[in-house]
Amino acid sequence: MSKISWKPGNMIYPLPAVMVSCGAEGESDNIITVAWTGTICTNPPMTYISLRPQRHSYHMIEKSGEFVINLTTAELAKATDFCGVRSGRDLDKFKETGLTAEHGTLSYAPYIKESPVNIECRVEKITPLGSHHMFTARVVNILADDTYMEENGRFALEKTNPLIYSHGGYFETGRQIGSFGYSVKKKKRKKRNDKPKRK
Repeated sequence: MSKISWKPGNMIYPLPAVMVSCGAEGESDNIITVAWTGTICTNPPMTYISLRPQRHSYHMIEKSGEFVINLTTAELAKATDFCGVRSGRDLDKFKETGLTAEHGTLSYAPYIKESPVNIECRVEKITPLGSHHMFTARVVNILADDTYMEENGRFALEKTNPLIYSHGGYFETGRQIGSFGYSVKKKKRKKRNDKPKRK
């Protein structure tokens, strides 16, 4: 196998394609599609999004210190793309996409009702990095669609058909091929059948 050297760039794919909703005093609620997002700490639960300062949502999040990461699904793919290519300066994205803005625990940022999981966040730090600035935030609340809650209390995210982004394309998730730790998990021994007793 040979390798080809490319100029430095972002090649960490696939990524979640999420819709980030935001609001601020005196501003109309808005949605921006983001792929530069992820987990940065478990305890306390912290996440981040990276935005270009030129984006309409940037100053709203900077002003309010709040945003909501709304996980997306294959069913929400068209709305997700629309919110990434149109600007909230020109139109009301909630109205254009038919999505529903509802409020949870945050003062300004709404969540998207149609999303299976809404992650409410408060900004702790804004770090200028270059083309993008990173909003480091603490997760303050999670809202989950009870349709996907199983009897044992597990949230079956895979049943929502999560949307992922890779090199400019949107994809549905495929079949599960393993679970955390399966590579070292000991195989269960087959139980021997008890021999039938002679009468």
